[in-house]
Amino acid sequence: MSSQSRDQETVVSQERETVVRWDDPRIGLAQLPALDGLDFMRKIAAGEIPGAPIASHLNMTLTEVDRGTVTFEGIPDESHYNPIGTVHGGFVCTLLDSALGCAVHTTLPAGTGYTSLEIKVSFLRPVSAGSGPLTCTGQVVKPGRRVAFAEGKVTDGEGRTVATATGSMLVFPFDTAS
Repeated sequence: MSSQSRDQETVVSQERETVVRWDDPRIGLAQLPALDGLDFMRKIAAGEIPGAPIASHLNMTLTEVDRGTVTFEGIPDESHYNPIGTVHGGFVCTLLDSALGCAVHTTLPAGTGYTSLEIKVSFLRPVSAGSGPLTCTGQVVKPGRRVAFAEGKVTDGEGRTVATATGSMLVFPFDTAS
């Protein structure tokens, strides 16, 4: 038997799974036209409106909201790993994109939406399942009626900065028909 065959025989499958549950996003979307962004985000943080379904996928919770700033907590686990055994950068980038966008949302009037135009992320240290919880804060640098700018930072459970980002959001009237 070759050494390669022996190595393949010793690999034991330790399959894992995760279950993702979320609330119907239409519940929150129905309230979006009537609430300004700050009230909308505060209702999500208070559990009065369901959060975005992506938050369930990433073990992400909106923990603090104020005008121009929000904070999320994200708890990474092995299901977020890349092939080299660290949390995929997309997990951290999604935390940052969410924090930047939601921070901008807190500055918008009722009936207004946003979408990311651009995000630049700097990854400063690796993240593992043992790094969390991660705290991600987004803050508006320049609000705007057409484009708004924000920045964010992610820290690990020991308070070390693991990533930073800057980004811009396109601001537009929210279309309830979409």
